[in-house]
Amino acid sequence: MERKGMLLAVGVLGALAAVGVGLRAALAHQAALARRRIGKPHGDDVPRSDRIWRPRLAGEPLELLVMGDSVAAGLGAHRRKDTPGARLAKGLARATARPVELRTVAVVGAETSSLAAQLDALPRGYRPDVALVIVGGNDVTHRIPLSTSTAHLRDAVERLRDLGAEVIVGTCPDLGAVRTVPQPLRELLSRLSRRLAAAQAATAASAGARVVSLRQAVGGYFVASPDEAFGIDGFHPSALGYRRTAEALLPAAVAALATPSATETGDRHPSTGSARRFR
Repeated sequence: MERKGMLLAVGVLGALAAVGVGLRAALAHQAALARRRIGKPHGDDVPRSDRIWRPRLAGEPLELLVMGDSVAAGLGAHRRKDTPGARLAKGLARATARPVELRTVAVVGAETSSLAAQLDALPRGYRPDVALVIVGGNDVTHRIPLSTSTAHLRDAVERLRDLGAEVIVGTCPDLGAVRTVPQPLRELLSRLSRRLAAAQAATAASAGARVVSLRQAVGGYFVASPDEAFGIDGFHPSALGYRRTAEALLPAAVAALATPSATETGDRHPSTGSARRFR
C-alpha cells in the first residue's frame, strides 16, 4: 500500500512538473509574440523637453526633476509639450504662478536599479524642488526580485530627500491594460505589476515621498479607451495618455510644494532659503 501511494505521489508530482514546463513554454512564446507586436516604432528617442516652462511668469523658477523609465521620459510623445515632464511643469507653473525649469534624467529601458546612476549624473549642487519618479515596468518584465526593486527605490527617495526635494512617486502602471500582450501572460503581468506597485507605495511613503497609484488614478482610462490612451506601439501612452497621467500627478506635486515635508535638517534648500518654496 505504501509503495502504491509513493508511486502515485511521484506520478502526480511528475504531471505537475510537466504542466509547469508547458505553462512556462507557453508564457515564453506569448512574451516573444508580444515583443513582435509592440516592436520599437519610436526607437529610443524622446522629445527634448528640458527648458524653463512659462518663463514670463514672475519669480525664480521652480526646479522639477523627472526620473525613471520610458514612461517618465515620455517615449511615444511626438512633441516636447506632450511629455509627462512638460505637462507637469506647465501645470505647476499655472498652480504656483512661477516659471518651472524641467530637467529630465529618465532613461528608456531603465529599471529601478538605474535610479542611482540617474542621480549620480546630476550636476554638482543641483537641488530640485520637486522630483517625479515613475519606474517599475521593466522590473516586472525582467523579473527583478521585489526586494531588490524596493531597496533601490528607497535609496533613490532618500537621496532626493537629502537634497531637499519633495518626491512624488507614480507607482508601476498595471501592465494588464496592455492589450498587445495576450492572455494568460497579460493576467500574470497584471498581478506582478500590482504587487510591485503596492510594495513601491509602502516603501516610498516610508521614505518620505508622496505616492500616486497610477493604476487607480488612470488605469481605468487605459483599460476603457486603449486606442486613445496608448500610442502606436500599444504599450506606451499616447499624448492624451500622458496628459491624463500628468493630470493625476499634479495635485500631489502642488500639495507637496504648498506643505513641504520636514527633512532631517529642517531646511529644504539651505542655499536659497524660502525663496524656492511654494507661494
